[in-house]
Amino acid sequence: MLHTLLLVPTQFELDHLSSSFLENLSNHHARLELVGFGLVVSGVRTSRLIEQLKPQRVILFGIAGALQSLAEVGTAAEFDQVACYGIGAGSGDGFETADEMGWLQWAHYPHDAPAETLGCHLPLACPNSAFDHFASGASQLLTCCSASSRPLEAEQKRSKFPKAVAEDMEGFSVAVACRFAQVPLRIVRGISNVAGDRNRDHWKVEAAMQAVENLVSKILSS
Repeated sequence: MLHTLLLVPTQFELDHLSSSFLENLSNHHARLELVGFGLVVSGVRTSRLIEQLKPQRVILFGIAGALQSLAEVGTAAEFDQVACYGIGAGSGDGFETADEMGWLQWAHYPHDAPAETLGCHLPLACPNSAFDHFASGASQLLTCCSASSRPLEAEQKRSKFPKAVAEDMEGFSVAVACRFAQVPLRIVRGISNVAGDRNRDHWKVEAAMQAVENLVSKILSS
């Protein structure tokens, strides 16, 4: 049985991992796999990998866009909660979440029945804080169908999920797959940019992925 299944969404993120990090994975009985880009593929791929490899735990990591200023570009954080934005009705200011509509995405979870928010399985030693400079309890990651292309879109997401610290495009789907399989999940994201800023000259992907490496390495060693 595999101890740790590491998931990274894209080849772009994989290419930013150092050879020393990759070479050290076998020492932790860990296996790294691409999980795919976006809500759909990442959920299906995670389900299949869990079924095939039967890991004791899953760690998803990659880059994300900051929705709040306390998520500093070039750093990384672990999130204890992941929410979903984009499934519901309407768009922009008129968007209604499934929860606001009175719908559950799935009403028959094994242990609970969440709508847009799922908890991640953190060890008891660090129950709420994603990173030392994050406020207690402010460690929510928001998974979106598409990344914010301008500041207004980021603000619309914050208005629906004011606790969200950063946005990604895979976390919620991976969390759903892990919840169905009853496999613990941890999510680490490097803050590569401010959500809504698509100018790559402002991004700090290298620094964000280096911070991710450091944090994931600590998790693997703990």
